Amino acid sequence: MNIWQLIKVGGFTMVVLLGASIVSIAIILERIITYRSKSKIKRKDFMLKIRKELKKENLNSLTKICQETNAPFVQVVYAGLSFSHYSEKEISNNMERQIIVETTALERFTSIIGTIGSVAVYVGLFGTVLGIIRAFHDIAASGSGGISVVISGISEALACTAAGLCVAVPAVIAYNYFMKKIDDFVKDMELAASETMDLISGLKK
Repeated sequence: MNIWQLIKVGGFTMVVLLGASIVSIAIILERIITYRSKSKIKRKDFMLKIRKELKKENLNSLTKICQETNAPFVQVVYAGLSFSHYSEKEISNNMERQIIVETTALERFTSIIGTIGSVAVYVGLFGTVLGIIRAFHDIAASGSGGISVVISGISEALACTAAGLCVAVPAVIAYNYFMKKIDDFVKDMELAASETMDLISGLKK
């Protein structure tokens, strides 16, 4: 069956699953592109550059480097450096706040993917149950029909379950992948915050 035949068989349930599939694919592509763009800079290389610039005491150059680099941990470093003339507690608090801001941005739309992955299967099962009820109702109304009629109705109804699985499986895989990427980003931010604090403490001594 082509997509239009599937929609005709599944009815409203199939339309819902089709919409969920489109939303899921769009978010998956958007998140993959976003995470790749934010993963181009390696933390170790960047922190080495920051260390060299700090030795020169060139804060203007550091600010420019941070503003031109698109990575979550870089914004955390910038948050620390911009508060370098404050107390260590205030520097640490500012970096922690920035970590929360960056983590929230990284988690954008991921809850939608998780919801689609969890719910799509049940929506498909719901469509299947409705299809089976409709098949038996049609048989009872006509007063005739053998096993072939029953099997035909059930096979069409099961198309909703198949569609639900097709939507749910990629969404669950993508969600787990995104959670792992976000966890890696958070680790990088926390390590960068710790290194930045050490560098600033060294300057104040």
